[in-house]
Amino acid sequence: MTRMYHRLPASAYTAQDWYDREQELIFSRTWRYAGFAEDVPEPGHYISVQAGLNNIFVVMGRDRRLRAFHNICRHRGTQLIRAVGKTQKALTCHYHDWTYDLEGNLISVPDENREYPDGIDKSCLGLKPASVDLWRGMIFVHPDPQAPSLAEWFGPVDPLLGPHKPEEMVEYGEARQSYEIRANWKIVVENYIDVYHLSHLHSNTLHMYDHGRAEYGWEGPHYHFWEPPSSDYARALEKNLPTPRVIPKPHIGAWVPMLFPGIGLAGSEDSWNIFIITPLAPDRTRVENRTRLASASAWEYSRQQWSSYAFWRDFGGPKYKGDDALGKDDPMASGDFTTEDVYACEQQQKSLASRLFEVGPASVGEGPVLQHQQVVLDFMAKAEAET
Repeated sequence: MTRMYHRLPASAYTAQDWYDREQELIFSRTWRYAGFAEDVPEPGHYISVQAGLNNIFVVMGRDRRLRAFHNICRHRGTQLIRAVGKTQKALTCHYHDWTYDLEGNLISVPDENREYPDGIDKSCLGLKPASVDLWRGMIFVHPDPQAPSLAEWFGPVDPLLGPHKPEEMVEYGEARQSYEIRANWKIVVENYIDVYHLSHLHSNTLHMYDHGRAEYGWEGPHYHFWEPPSSDYARALEKNLPTPRVIPKPHIGAWVPMLFPGIGLAGSEDSWNIFIITPLAPDRTRVENRTRLASASAWEYSRQQWSSYAFWRDFGGPKYKGDDALGKDDPMASGDFTTEDVYACEQQQKSLASRLFEVGPASVGEGPVLQHQQVVLDFMAKAEAET
């Protein structure tokens, strides 16, 4: 155990000015996950995403090319489209009916709009472009139309993110969820990358992996993590997998990286998940989870579930018996690792308001927390210097 010092003050997790600076200096200047490629399958389909201070939408043009634009009508700045949808040939602002084609060009202004002369140059009033890129079947956007590519952004961390090919998998729709956590986004990230807590908070709910043999580190601002299965789980791994394999048999273990800022990936032998962290306020964060599984037949799924039934029937359980006053609503008696994490994050956020808050001796496994705090400081300092 060594002394662990916070590199950020408590106000970084509670103050509105910190939150505002992060929105401007971090989330408005980085690549942001928008969705999967199949979310925009045909010309006219679109999705939107909040990237810091910018709402950006991605639309497929008539040439089947994806384009990204700032979701701002050029007339009065009204948000142009809703979160997700489809249009046939054009995008029309609901406020004054200014209309744009799928390539972002202004194509019509209502005749009664007399404040503009008949000879208005529509070519100067197209939608403001942003950047869009694809990676492993996922759509990412960047507010800057001249942003470096995703390949440059991820850099050398890419090969450390696991052998999964989510673009070849299918989404498990029943697992898709979005929920809010009453805690600062950095607390959510820090919990995600805190190796120390895995053997303690999740001693029952994640005991199928050997946390003591985890391998982790940093490449630029991105965190990578891998750990092998526990001996009990690995002894009959092919039998114990709850669903069909999604990676070749030589590959085992859990890959659980965190791409900056707040894009978590969680892949195992039989599944792959994306965990998107979006700040909503200094003390409030939204998380979206989407899960992908093997593209296999119903028979293959049934056969694997029958095979693994005995292992999962006796698997895990809650960390504690539970508080009788809370009953089934006691998060520490839920037997669900996500519920355990949410509870832990919210309790930490509450403590930040106390003048007695401090950080005590810590394990080496909490080192990633310090490094993430340094990444935040360094990124904001660089962005401010470039402003």
